[in-house]
Amino acid sequence: MTWGSAAAFFDMDGHGLYVWGAYGVAVVLMAVEPWLAVRRRRRAARRATEAQDEERLR
Repeated sequence: MTWGSAAAFFDMDGHGLYVWGAYGVAVVLMAVEPWLAVRRRRRAARRATEAQDEERLR
């Protein structure tokens, strides 16, 4: 496909909002997922440490 201008490229024959919106959502999800994984791992490590501390006190 060829476009005559940058505006035509971003418009994508009227489908630009859908196409670029989908790309935007994908980028956001790919950025958020590693952040959430790190949070879950830290939370699990903290809970494991707390459980070990409780076990030592018994």
